Amino acid sequence: MLKSLKTIAVGLVAACISVSAMAENERALDLDALLKQLEEGKFAQSQQNKQREQEFMAQRAEQDRILRETGKLRDRTLANSEQLETQFEENEFKLADLNEALTTRLGSLKELFGALQQVAGDTKNKFYNSVISAEIPGRAQFLDQLAQDMGSSSKLASIDEIERVWYEIQREMTQSGKVTKFTTDVVEAGGAKVTKEVVRVGPFALVADGKYLDFNGVTGTVAELIRQPPARYGDSAAELQASNGELVKFGIDPTGGSILGLLVQAPNLKERVEQGGVVGYIILIVGAFGLLLAIERLFTLTIIRTKVNSQLKSKEIKTNNPLGRVLKVREEHPNADTEALELHLTEAILAEVPKLGRNLGIIKIISVVAPLMGLLGTVTGMINTFQAITLFGTGDPKLMAGGISTALVTTVLGLVVAIPTTLLYAMLNTRSKNIVYILQEQAAGVIAERAEKG
Repeated sequence: MLKSLKTIAVGLVAACISVSAMAENERALDLDALLKQLEEGKFAQSQQNKQREQEFMAQRAEQDRILRETGKLRDRTLANSEQLETQFEENEFKLADLNEALTTRLGSLKELFGALQQVAGDTKNKFYNSVISAEIPGRAQFLDQLAQDMGSSSKLASIDEIERVWYEIQREMTQSGKVTKFTTDVVEAGGAKVTKEVVRVGPFALVADGKYLDFNGVTGTVAELIRQPPARYGDSAAELQASNGELVKFGIDPTGGSILGLLVQAPNLKERVEQGGVVGYIILIVGAFGLLLAIERLFTLTIIRTKVNSQLKSKEIKTNNPLGRVLKVREEHPNADTEALELHLTEAILAEVPKLGRNLGIIKIISVVAPLMGLLGTVTGMINTFQAITLFGTGDPKLMAGGISTALVTTVLGLVVAIPTTLLYAMLNTRSKNIVYILQEQAAGVIAERAEKG
């Protein structure tokens, strides 16, 4: 058994030795392969380096060729630049000589052409703004082109152009004294373009269908004013268009449209009232109420005074008037003594006084309150104005003027209501007192008559 164990151990050792030997052989084979691969890689790297070197040399030769060509191009360009500079200097001297020769040959004509250019420029601006250009277009464009041509020394004005400048100025003067009719396209306030017969009053105004027109010299269009002047001017414009050479009163604007533009910008009565705001409307409502009361009292007192006068002339007592009702007391108390009758008459008169003075107190209150309400609106408007100044500053005077104007509208409305209501109250109060005085006078006569009889 011991021998068998030894035999097994010897076999195991031999197997281990054989396995170790095989591993050593495979390792040796791997190192050789690796070395061979390194040699092959080194060769391939060497081939790539040579190829890159050849490509670099080829590109370097190409870059050298491009550099040489660029240098030659630079030299040619420098030479050409020097040649052009020399030619430019020569041209400058030639141009100076030619300008001097032109100035010498022009002589006094140069001053003439300068004056002609100035006149053409000034006249062009006048023609652009003249309403005569609506009937005779194209004049401003000719003068504008002539002024531009005269501004350059390369072109001089011809005899025909000089004569046309004189002719256009003379035609402007001639047309300024005429009232003519012509047909042209008019842009209405709604935006529609309609062909209309237009009447031109010298250089002052254009009218059509009783409306004033505005001429835009830049665009060459004729348009209705969005806001027309008051009706009396429109009526005169309609009469002018309908007239056949007859004299018609017509308002003209000698400033060429400036006054007319300010006139149409002025607010009308409705816009003035709207500027008063809520306070203004309240003042007008209160004033209308007071006016209605005053009209009712005036009508009533007039009828009563007529009936009282009729009663004064009649011996028959009628109870449809205050005097008849007061005199009726005498018949109702035929046996009363003087003092009792006086008391009854005083009672009858006192009963008539409230009827005669009804609503007069309200009218008086309205006449007092209206200006106070106007002052309230003014103070409120001034507060708003100063708030606007705080926010936007005082750089725009129109802002302050507009706010102050709006604030003062309520004061105007208050005074407009207060003045007539005060006059109406004084008149109505006087009429009422006159009737009361008649009643007192007749009552005193009745008492005197009764006293004489007693």
